[in-house]
Amino acid sequence: MSTMTTLETTSTGHDEGATLNRQYATFSIGPLFFGIEVRQVQEVLRYLELTPMPLAPDVVEGLMNLRGQIVTAVDMRRMLGLPKRKTGEAAMNIVVRSEDGLVSLLVDEIEDVIDVEAGNYEQAPAGLPREQREMIAGVYKLEGRLLLVLATDRVLQANFCK
Repeated sequence: MSTMTTLETTSTGHDEGATLNRQYATFSIGPLFFGIEVRQVQEVLRYLELTPMPLAPDVVEGLMNLRGQIVTAVDMRRMLGLPKRKTGEAAMNIVVRSEDGLVSLLVDEIEDVIDVEAGNYEQAPAGLPREQREMIAGVYKLEGRLLLVLATDRVLQANFCK
């Protein structure tokens, strides 16, 4: 049985140079703290049973049936080159809207929805390797940690067009 949370959409688009504060649905993948704008998230779910998909890219964990809609599940650990989850550690699902429909991002832990101040936003550091820079839209400086803003559209496009 799964627990579902539907997120209310109250944020605005992420325009370059905008001065509005934003809301992010946050999550952890290994030691990394990520966020996706709330408006892109359809819902968050506990682990759901997945059906393997033959000949799929390595990052695709499988397919899930979400109330009658077939959704592709992408393992963010694989996408980031992190070690596999330990046996018995179930992934959590963040279901996001993409141009091609819904996609579930498999993450380690769902965190909170947080408000961030636009003044704390910076572009992704130029020194990051190209693959990582493409996945990170920017960084927010928070008290005691950094929030990496996942470039959802670029992440999905890069991994399904191979």
